[in-house]
Amino acid sequence: MQEKIDLDQLVDNHSDYLFRYALAKVRDESLAEDLVQETYLAAVKSLENYERRSTERTWLTAILKFKIADHYRKYSKETAFDITELEQLGTEKFFTNDGKILNWSKQFRPTRWNLSPFKTLENSEFYEVLEGCLKDLPDKVESVFRLREIDGVDSTEIQEAFHLSPGNYWVIMHRARLSLRRCMEVNWFNAEIG
Repeated sequence: MQEKIDLDQLVDNHSDYLFRYALAKVRDESLAEDLVQETYLAAVKSLENYERRSTERTWLTAILKFKIADHYRKYSKETAFDITELEQLGTEKFFTNDGKILNWSKQFRPTRWNLSPFKTLENSEFYEVLEGCLKDLPDKVESVFRLREIDGVDSTEIQEAFHLSPGNYWVIMHRARLSLRRCMEVNWFNAEIG
C-alpha cells in the first residue's frame, strides 16, 4: 500500500521552486502563480495515479510543463500571430541585396567574439544581459524562441501550438537569432571588449 501524500507538506516543499520555474517561462508573476495553483489542483486530481516512479518535484514539474504548454496553446488561439511583429525586430537592415544574394551590411556585420564561451557562460551578468535581450523581442517571437532554444520543445509542437507553417516558424527563429545576436553583441560582447 502506498504512503499517503501530505498535501500541505507538498506545497511547502515545492511551491517556491515551481513558482520560479513558471516565472522563468511566462515572465508574469500573476500568471506564474495561477499556473502553480493549477498544477496543484491537477496533482490532487491525479494523486491516485501517482506511482512514485519519480520524485514529487519531478512529477509536479511535469504537470506544470503541461500547464505552461496549455497556456501557450490557448494564448496562440486567442491572439493570432501577427507577422508585423517580426518587422519590429528591424532585421531587414542587417543585409544588402545585390540582386543575386544577400550580404551583411557593413554596419551590422558580425564581429569576432574573442571571449571564452565557458568563461562567458559562468558569468551571471551574461544571463542578465541575455534576459534583457530576450525581453526586447516581441512577446510571441520570444515565446517561440524560448520554447525551442531554452525549453527544448520540438519545433513541430511549437508550430502546432502557434498555428505556424514550417516556413513562418523558421523565419521567426532566424530573425529572433539575428536580433539576439545583435543585442548581445552591442550589450555584452563589444562592451566586454571595450
